[in-house]
Amino acid sequence: MAELQRVTLAVTGASGAQYAMRLLECLVQAGVEVSFLISQAAQLVVATETRWQLPAKPQALELYLTDQFAARPGQIKVYGKQDWMAPVASGSGAPAAMVVCPCSTGSLSAIATGASNNLIERAADVALKERRKLILVPREAPFSTIHLENMLKLSQMGAVILPASPGFYQHPESVADLIDFVVARILNQLGIEQQLLPRWGEAGPQGE
Repeated sequence: MAELQRVTLAVTGASGAQYAMRLLECLVQAGVEVSFLISQAAQLVVATETRWQLPAKPQALELYLTDQFAARPGQIKVYGKQDWMAPVASGSGAPAAMVVCPCSTGSLSAIATGASNNLIERAADVALKERRKLILVPREAPFSTIHLENMLKLSQMGAVILPASPGFYQHPESVADLIDFVVARILNQLGIEQQLLPRWGEAGPQGE
């Protein structure tokens, strides 16, 4: 897979906002341009679960994230939920890959049915119709039959279903290690080099 230059990162209202913010940090550090989309529910989750206090307005949020992650000017672009002129809303302008992290089961359902009622849903619809990489990171327990059917449907369409299910074979010592496990799996799917987690069979940081 060719090195990605642009990625869409959408954050929806499931628990697990920490995954999204860490992923954004890693994408910026990798030099990737990020189109950042966030739902109103996700804004509330971020404020509840993390130290981040994200501005509501797209322009203010863009400046805030650029400053917080030391991104280069223009590296992070934030678009509002009804910004239908955003590049991500069209197959001719959308990035080659999109990640919805975390992906609420409501967003999962809307994407599976092609609802396209907001920019997140439309951007995911574009990724599917253009056969581009779409990674969905659900964080729910337990899954209902409806959730599982939607995930199967999306998998059959070509989406990658990557649940936020940290492993323990790397001997995590903190919550941050568990977050990095999931983020590393996302970066691997994107084909972006990462040092967060050794690949299976490789030595860990202490040669374990």
